Amino acid sequence: MSLALIRDNRNYRWLVSASGISNLGDGVSALAFPWLASLITRDPLLISLTAVATRLPWLLLTLPAGVWTDRVDRRRLMVRADLFRAVLTLGIVAMVLAAPPPTDQPVVMIAGLCAVAFLLGAAEVLRDNAAQTVLPAVVDHRDLERANGQLWSIERIAGHFIGPPLAGVLIALALPVPFAFDAVTFAGAAALVWLMVIPARVAPARRPFLVELSEGLRWIWGHVMIWRLAILLGIINACAMASLTMLVLFSQEILGLGAVGHGLLLTSGAVGGVLGGLVAPRVARLLGPTVSLRLAMVIFAACYAAIGVASHPFVVALALFGEAFGGLLWNVVTVSYRQRTIPDDLLGRVNSVYRFFGWGMMPLGAVIGGAVVAWSEPSLGRDLALRMPYLGGATVLVGVGLIAVVSVRLPSTGRG
Repeated sequence: MSLALIRDNRNYRWLVSASGISNLGDGVSALAFPWLASLITRDPLLISLTAVATRLPWLLLTLPAGVWTDRVDRRRLMVRADLFRAVLTLGIVAMVLAAPPPTDQPVVMIAGLCAVAFLLGAAEVLRDNAAQTVLPAVVDHRDLERANGQLWSIERIAGHFIGPPLAGVLIALALPVPFAFDAVTFAGAAALVWLMVIPARVAPARRPFLVELSEGLRWIWGHVMIWRLAILLGIINACAMASLTMLVLFSQEILGLGAVGHGLLLTSGAVGGVLGGLVAPRVARLLGPTVSLRLAMVIFAACYAAIGVASHPFVVALALFGEAFGGLLWNVVTVSYRQRTIPDDLLGRVNSVYRFFGWGMMPLGAVIGGAVVAWSEPSLGRDLALRMPYLGGATVLVGVGLIAVVSVRLPSTGRG
């Protein structure tokens, strides 16, 4: 990976550093949250509710977040969102210390966990929308693929390679420790973003909220390829959340892994993500963006099918590696395409509409994952029921991939 962009661009260097630190904390909480839920209850539906609460803001708040992002200083918005997340995560520490699991009131504790998870998700919506819209102001447009690839590689190293196994170690020390660590990383990320110096941006004059929102809706409706990508992303993310939500039970009950083993399993996905971030820009140039997206769809379906029939951690690790690689390839191509195509004064609103469809399906996917396991267990047994989100996801993605072959065509970036 060429480090020239990181070395020579001060603002990009602070942005990458902040994202790396923040994602390290996210990687720790990505294991700690479901692990805490699994200590409170073994009910798959209740466990899935924590994932639903985290992703529900992407459905409820994404559209207004786009308007807010285009109205305000995007750097300040990122700082405030990270500080808010730091305070909320300290609230989880207090909750665990006050009522350590197991508890005789699992529903009450899960409800409290869901409330905090929802607020964390709401802050994430604002922070991530602002971060994605600020990147074109930080790097030259011709460097967007390279910048996105490097950014996501570093995020994967921190959030998926280092974070999950570190979470296993921190959980072994004491259950509140990973959440306290997460709070520190959010505060550190806020400080680094505050150091960025971005030229003043002249925001359009404020008009009625619905008028500004409708401008983003009209723009994306007039660009068929972007809203097609948004719908495809929504289906992909729904399948991903259905499988990811149940992975903690799959890991414990089928693979027989503990907290450290589960963290190492998630790390395999990080390796695929890191490699994807480094290689995806080159793959996109070599194959072209359209063929690259088709390749990503094939990878998704094959990896979910592999997990659905696997009983050995090594097979699941390879599948998670492949799925993460495909995800980074998809992201590098589609996000760079949007950043290059959407006008800056509409970038927040159009991105929010895109993410409403693309990420708003995540809470639905999380519910589906838990519901499929709960409803199929009486007739299929626990083992096969835990496999159904993966087998079902593979089937859906095969159909979606066939649709994408005939409906998605992206222009070349013109760079060899």
